[in-house]
Amino acid sequence: MAEPSDPRVAVYIDFDNIVISRYDQLHGDQRFHRDKARNFSPARSKSEVATKLHDATIDVGAIIDFASSFGSIVISRAYADWSVPVNAGYQKQLIERAVDLTQLFPTTAGIKNGADIRLSVDVVEDLFRLPDLTHVVIVAGDSDYIALAQKSKRLGRYVVGIGVAGGTSRSLAAACDEFADYDALPGIKPRKNPTAPRPTVADEQKEKPAATKKKTPDASAKADADAPADPQRAATDLLVRALRLGHAKDDEDWLHNSAVKTQMKRMDPSFQESALGFKSFSEFVKSRADVAELDESNQTRLVRLKPGVNLP
Repeated sequence: MAEPSDPRVAVYIDFDNIVISRYDQLHGDQRFHRDKARNFSPARSKSEVATKLHDATIDVGAIIDFASSFGSIVISRAYADWSVPVNAGYQKQLIERAVDLTQLFPTTAGIKNGADIRLSVDVVEDLFRLPDLTHVVIVAGDSDYIALAQKSKRLGRYVVGIGVAGGTSRSLAAACDEFADYDALPGIKPRKNPTAPRPTVADEQKEKPAATKKKTPDASAKADADAPADPQRAATDLLVRALRLGHAKDDEDWLHNSAVKTQMKRMDPSFQESALGFKSFSEFVKSRADVAELDESNQTRLVRLKPGVNLP
């Protein structure tokens, strides 16, 4: 159970917006619509578009982890038409992170599903219904959310925006108390050339698609992915993610032991060091000496990522 003083966070994801923005960021402006990528699923197709979708996969876990660094997540919703193949492929990833899937059907013959209106109405309703909400995290880059961000701030909430570089309105970023670039989130692998301009149609015509063919995962790789995770390995990964997030947020070399444990519990409420065979959290950290260092020279125990650790 969260402490009464613990900040309470609500996360709202315009899923179509973030998926399309990421795809266009990597493959060219308006490429998502030209490729009709919404009709493809990387897991069920070996086409070129499916490969491009795989390359542009959104890491939902990194988004939720970042949001949890502000406090306990009490609401997390993603808005999209989940019957569309490209979105359906994310359902397992979202459900595993306890994200509610809000179904939106297209309201016109096009692809517009009204996510901005439905999301905005839900946010305002939640702010009045739950006066103890302290943070609102909006995952989108659409300028339609400027009024929502401003309204949330007027109601006394701290507004955090998350968007994809090149697909985010500067006015939306300015309307938030804090705005994070998806590529800069802890856990997101940097692009090969993040300073390069977004590809254009002319650039794409110069490329030879045949030279970019990739191998698809074999059955054994899929079986490994479906296998139950080793609890000890999962706990180590969780510790690294929490430390990485803490260092990125606070820009501190050493973090409080208790704060790291709290962050781990936010990201995975099932974490218990006792279930892994340790009497205390400090003992658990000591057992991970290959990735973390513990300073017990003072009454307040401090922990940090071991220098030189290659982060996943």
